[in-house]
Amino acid sequence: MEKPRIVVVGSSNTDMVIKLERLPKPGETIIGGDFIMAAGGKGANQAVAAARLGGEVTFIVRVGTDIFGRQAIKNFQKEGILTDYIVEDEKSPSGVALIFVAQEGENSIAVASGANGRLSKQDVEAAGEKIADAHVLLLQLEIPMDTVHFAARVASELGTKVILNPAPARELEDSLLHILSVITPNESETEILTGITVQDDQSAKEAADHFRSKGVPNVIITMGSQGSFLCTDDKVAMIPTRRITAVDTTAAGDAFNGALAYSLAKGEALDDAARFANLAGAFSATRLGAQPSVPTYDELQKFAGF
Repeated sequence: MEKPRIVVVGSSNTDMVIKLERLPKPGETIIGGDFIMAAGGKGANQAVAAARLGGEVTFIVRVGTDIFGRQAIKNFQKEGILTDYIVEDEKSPSGVALIFVAQEGENSIAVASGANGRLSKQDVEAAGEKIADAHVLLLQLEIPMDTVHFAARVASELGTKVILNPAPARELEDSLLHILSVITPNESETEILTGITVQDDQSAKEAADHFRSKGVPNVIITMGSQGSFLCTDDKVAMIPTRRITAVDTTAAGDAFNGALAYSLAKGEALDDAARFANLAGAFSATRLGAQPSVPTYDELQKFAGF
């Protein structure tokens, strides 16, 4: 059986994480936290998630020529990710994220984008052959919007499915929305993008209908412990997830999206893919850190009790 082929266009950061009793208020200093440094960035997390599950992943990204960039490339190669289209940028440093994680698992994140902010259309164009050969293209919004638009358009014209995880939430033009195959906002991103506060099935359906009215055929709204809300032409349903005690939710959404891309690239139905992705997101939230929390296929099978 051929491997699912996935191209990820996105960001790579080094995460510097401090685990605290609670998140600090503005102007407040909290002493006594535990510190870890780990590989992160939404694009990188999602690429690693898809690769660990068994996908053939190509990652299009820019990193600096600094120690963080060199280490990131080594990590991607270790994960089996194709790194031929990673650009080492001599003008900008690698991206860095500073993350506070509260005891109950909630987090607060600030990002210095660095080289991620210079990922260009030309960088995507160079990987056109890989995009044409892919089953799925996966995008997020930690890179320039022009590049997001271009990558989505190229993939759509080549017949490759396009998944957009609109994180962090930014204004989305209709010209982008109508060429997507799937959009996967969480509750807060949905509210920013639609103006609708998502609390239950009814409000999730209202928000999903907003996206569908803009031309997105398939909407999945991730809703934490409730699971994910799926809305398509054929199905409207809350897809439940496994109950867990959250340790760190930093990369839960990225694990979800990487697993969703992997499952869809395998040819799975969207509701089955969402169910599988729910498990990956839940598993990730039981571990500290971004990429360190992302499961392998075997780990996910054991977690699911298969």
